[in-house]
Parts: sequence; structure tokens; C-alpha cells
Amino acid sequence: YSSFFQHALNSGVRRYHVAPALCQRAKVAMSHFEPNEYINYEKLEKNINIVRKRLDRPLTLSEKIVYGHLDDPAKQEIERGKTYLRLRPDRVAMQDATAQMAMLQFISSGLPKVAVPSTIHCDHLIEAQSGGDKDLKRAKDINQEVYNFLSTAGAKYGVGFWKPGSGIIHQIILENYSYPGVMLIGTDSHTPNGGGLGGICIGVGGADAVDVMAGIPWELKCPKVIGVKLTGKLSGWTSPKDVILKVAGILTVKGGTGAIIEYHGPGVDSISCTGMATICNMGAEIGATTSIFPYNERMKKYLGKTGRADIAALADEFKQHLVPDSGCQYDQVIEINLSELKPHINGPFTPDLAHPVSDIGAVAEKEGWPVDIRVGLIGSCTNSSYEDMGRSAAVAKQALAHGLKCKSMFTITPGSEQIRATIERDGYAKILREVGGLVLANACGPCIGQWDRKDIKKGEKNTIVTSYNRNFTGRNDANPETHAFVTSPEIVTALSIAGTLKFNPETDYLTGADGKKFKLEAPDADELPKLEFDPGQDTYQYPPKDGSGQRVDVSPTSQRLQLLEPFDKWDGKDLEDMLILIKVKGKCTTDHISAAGPWLKFRGHLDNISNNLLIGAINIENGKANSVRNALTQEFGPVPDTARYYKKMGIKWAVIGDENYGEGSSREHAALEPRHLGGRVIITKSFARIHETNLKKQGLLPLTFADPADYNKIHPVDKLSIVGLKDFAPGKPLKCIIKHPNGSQETIMLNHTFNESQIEWFQAGSALNRMKELQQKSS
Repeated sequence: YSSFFQHALNSGVRRYHVAPALCQRAKVAMSHFEPNEYINYEKLEKNINIVRKRLDRPLTLSEKIVYGHLDDPAKQEIERGKTYLRLRPDRVAMQDATAQMAMLQFISSGLPKVAVPSTIHCDHLIEAQSGGDKDLKRAKDINQEVYNFLSTAGAKYGVGFWKPGSGIIHQIILENYSYPGVMLIGTDSHTPNGGGLGGICIGVGGADAVDVMAGIPWELKCPKVIGVKLTGKLSGWTSPKDVILKVAGILTVKGGTGAIIEYHGPGVDSISCTGMATICNMGAEIGATTSIFPYNERMKKYLGKTGRADIAALADEFKQHLVPDSGCQYDQVIEINLSELKPHINGPFTPDLAHPVSDIGAVAEKEGWPVDIRVGLIGSCTNSSYEDMGRSAAVAKQALAHGLKCKSMFTITPGSEQIRATIERDGYAKILREVGGLVLANACGPCIGQWDRKDIKKGEKNTIVTSYNRNFTGRNDANPETHAFVTSPEIVTALSIAGTLKFNPETDYLTGADGKKFKLEAPDADELPKLEFDPGQDTYQYPPKDGSGQRVDVSPTSQRLQLLEPFDKWDGKDLEDMLILIKVKGKCTTDHISAAGPWLKFRGHLDNISNNLLIGAINIENGKANSVRNALTQEFGPVPDTARYYKKMGIKWAVIGDENYGEGSSREHAALEPRHLGGRVIITKSFARIHETNLKKQGLLPLTFADPADYNKIHPVDKLSIVGLKDFAPGKPLKCIIKHPNGSQETIMLNHTFNESQIEWFQAGSALNRMKELQQKSS
């Protein structure tokens, strides 16, 4: 591949060690872990100036950082919501469940080392069962093969490795890697958490991460920018979480699609840095590309406390590029007065169903939702900061002073080893245990379905309240009857003490052990520890300077890992007489398409994990999950079995979906699985951003109805043909012929968002196949 590299360097592919030469004013390392990789604000400034001169208008902060990372700022076509940008992100981060497939794809690319600083974080494979230490030990035993693969692959290809127990990827990034003006892509949908430190941090599928790690410009449709102007000041029971719960209620789960949410205005300064991260994190739930806050004193304070005062000092020098221009134009503006904002709780079953906490009891009774709370869960990547734990402990301390403990079960998930060690030292963990809490491992745990829940039977109707970000059906515990509500950690704590949704901590009284009534006071806590953070155990593995001799083993008999075989190329013909695997009714998230929980163990084995394909999606034909008609035998059976049957018979198939298909996680398995089992086309009313890109990357055709009403013209028993693929071109709709069983036909038009290079992915069979074609041409 040496000639490929020469070609790559000549054509603008970035080398890992070029960055230092570009820094003249000050050499400040991007992180403690990469002392020779420097922040390059000069390059950012130069690119912004080129674009500003071209566009001749004030720029939003989002535009500055995105356009500041353009591969060719002088020639790049820029139109918000229309053109595709070619970008040069600064770094890549991968969590262990998605890193397996990302690293398998990187290995099959044939490249010797990653081109940008990259990290793997072990946080998704630890199941919550009996408590932190025991659960971690069990996870290390069960997942030893996967952890060994990720550790050795990291060492061989120059990727930093955060061992199990280190914490959740997004908290680790905030503590160590995010900084004002960075562009970071991560193989997890909640990567936007880093926007709390003024970075453009975007969730992507593994194939996108492979592009960046291979030094190829990364494509993103030029985002629109939605401005959220914050006025007033947070106080009392209202927390940063309430800002995004309110925004989710306004914009809904698809209102942010194709846009960056940019917070600005005088209210920003009343929010802590970790509070801003909470707001950005849950922006994933409204479909936003990412979210961001302008650089300010709260970020400076956090950088200083996490040992990065040198980055803050450099950011101060370049501050004009880390805040929006005066007079910049947003595509839409939402205004929220923080002084008037009330505590919120969203759910059940969708994160955009917003209610003031004061109303939820009455709404639950009216709707028939269980009001008794079985479990309260605090922590997760959204809300596990020192401030979050402090505010929750402040509530718990008041209950303990009156002889009360939680009526509901109560769990605590620290976001990182640093947070765990610091809340142990400062007494917060002790208070939370005394009130009845169980401290879980520093991992995702129940938030992603890694929860061995024992207190209910599957199918039992119940309510849980969490400080998480998602509450899709069955997400936390695989029980479709669990009504999950998301709110702030302090509200979760208060409701867990009361044991009911009918309790409003702002107005209602509790009865102490002495029989006297008392009211909880609004919690107050330090945003950062008075002493330095306690780093806890050292859980980071540096990649060696030369990893070329490192072995990376994947056993051919492994049930957890499987080397990838290239997908077949397009045969140059139209897709004729495809069967419909399933016509999906209603919401279909990536949890419905490729469930997490117990299936996470197969994330490195494509054939095994394909046995969960669309098992959560509701079939419009019978209203059931995981039950579809086999068009050849007329028998109903599981979705994956039916897909395998069609594949075995050499028959191509399609999926018909509803609005915002593929919302939720960035997991590319939801695109790899249908491709692996013989799928060719996914036709919907609309797609979530990451999922649409993931489908394109794997050589599938994500298409949308030109007229959404045409969804009703297709029946599960029909056959479909996509014609005109020889003339497949950007902006040109494709024709779909619907063949009904009675012999009649209808023709409808389908739209797509493919650009020229993405059409080449389809023709080559996948983006990875196309990358290899280009390598072979240059060698």
C-alpha cells in the first residue's frame, strides 16, 4: 500500500504528524495523552477568514467551527441544508460496542495506522446486576475476547484504549479530549456531549469513523443552524436538563434533523460547563447533527479543574473564533427564559413528550400510566457530573435528616472513574448509599439496556424515572410495559424518596419518621470539587510508538467476532420484483432495527447479531413485533428467519418505514444487518440523519416517498421494482413500480439525497469497497 500512501499524501490526505508544523503562536497539546499532537487554532482562523470573505456575512459559531475544518475552504460549495461539505475532523472516539465493527472495517482497509488521534472506550458491555465491583469483574470475564481484540487492535493501529471501568465515553471525552473549537466525530449518537466545552462533536457510524481514521475527507451535509436564545437565570429546582427537556417538547424527535442547535444569549452564563454538556448530549433526541455552546468563563473554569488551563489560555487568545459573530442569522430561533422555566419530566416511550413535573401525576392518572415508581436511576452519560451527584446528594441528605429513605429502588451510575473516586472522597456516594442507593459500575448500564432487572416480570406494567436521555419502548430493561420517564437527577432522587409521580418537590410535603411534615429545599451543590478531582485508578493504555509487530487475533470459530467479507457490487441492473420483508407501522428506532441489551455481545459478529434484525418493529399487517409473512410459503415467522430464507433463495427484498426511520443510536449494525441478509432498499417517509448515512455507506438505497401519502399504496404482499438505476444521479428521483397480487400496477416517485461519491458507494457495493477500488487504482 506504499504507493497508495504516496498518492494519498499528494491528494491531500492528512498525515498524523503534520499538525505541529502548522502551529506558530503557541504549542498546546490536544490532550495529556497525546503530548505531540497540538491544537491548531491558526488553521481554524485561516479557514474561517477565507470563508467569511467568500460568504461576506456574519457567521454563527457552528459555521465557524464546521467551515474552519473544511478540506478546501476556498472552493467548497457552501449552502446550509443543501451542499455536502468535505471536512477534516481533529479526532475520533469509539465506544466498545461500535468500535468492534469500526476496527474490523479499518483492518479490512489494509492501512497500517490511524491518521488522526483516536480512542476506544470500554463502557457498553458491562451489565448492571449487583453493584460496581462485582459487575465489572463479571464483564471482564465474559467479554475478555472482545476486550483483547480492541486492546490489541488499538495497539497495532495507534489507537488509545480506555479499559473497562474507566467510565462512559462522553464523560471521558469531556474530561480529557473535548475543547473549544475541536471537531470530533464519535461512533455513538451522544457524542454531541462535547459541545458543552464549545466543540463540534458529531455522532456517526463506524464507516464514517474509518474514513477519518484513514485520512480521507469526511462528508457531512452542510447543517442548518437553529438558535436557542437563553435569557434569565437557572435557579431552585430547575436544572440544565430542563432546558433540553423543554426544547425536545418544542422541536420533537425530528425537529433538529439536519441542523446544529446553537445556544446563545445572556442565560448561557448561568449554566455550568457540565450542565451545558447535558443539554448538548440530549440534543441527539431531537435528531440534531450536534449542539454547541459558545466559549465562556464556565468552560474556562472546567478546563482549569481538569488540568487543562493551558488550553483555556490559548482559547482566550482565539476567543473571537469560539463565539458567534454579532448579527449572525439562524434558520430558526427559539427563546427560553430560564427564570420562568419549570422542572420537566418527559415520557413515557418517547423523549419529546414533555410535562412540567407539577402536572405529571395528574396526567399519568388520566392516561392510565402507573404512578408508583418502581426504580429511580441517576447517572448515565447525560447526567453524571460532580454537580449532578452533588445536587442529588443534597436532596438525599434532607430525607436522611428526617429519617427517610427511598421508597423506590434507587441506582447511581458514575460517569467516569474520576467522578466515582471524587464522589467517594467527598462523601456524596456515602449519602446516596445511605438513602438506599446502589452504586453501579462506571459504564452505560441500564441506560442502554445493560440491566439484569429482577424486581418485575416481563410484560408487567410499571414506571421508572431516570436521568438518562432515551426512553424508547423496552430500551432500559427489554420490557415493553415499562413506562420510562426522563428528568434531572435531583428530581429522580426526590421522586424516588416519595415513590410516586404525584409528588411535586416544589410544593408538596413529605412525612418524616417522627410523623412531622417537611418540604424539601431546592438543592444547591458545587459545580466542581473544592479540592482537585481524584483521578482514581489509571485505566488508560497508550498505543506503542510502533505497533506493526502486534498480533490481532480473530478466531474463525468465535461467536463474538467475525472478520468482514466485502458486500457484492451492484450488478448494473434495475432492482426488479423485490419482496417486502416488512412494512413498519409507526416509530422505528435503531433499537427496533437492531436491539441492544443482550445483543450487545454480538456487535463484533455480523452474522450472529443479524438474528435481531427488526425484531422490535411493528408489522402493519398484523400489529405484531417479529412476525412477518413469508411471501413464498405464506407462513408467518420471525423477521430475521424470513430475511435469511429470501437470501438463500436469491431474492432481494425491501423495507417500508414511516417517519424519522432509524432515530436514536448511531449503531451501524442497523444498516449492516439488512445488507448482510439480502436487503437492497429502505423506503420511508423520512430518515434520521445518522441512519440514512449508515445505509448509504453499506451499499443500500435509502429512499423517501416524494408524496408521503404513497406509503399507503404499498401493501406487504406487493412486489417492488426500482427502475432507472443506470441513470442514478444527484437530485434526480427514482421510479418505483408497485406490483399488486391481482396483477395491477402503480408507479410512484422516490426521492434520495445521494451525491456523486455516495452513488459510487452504491455501485461498488459499499463505501469500504469504493475505498479499496481507489487504493487499487493508485497502486
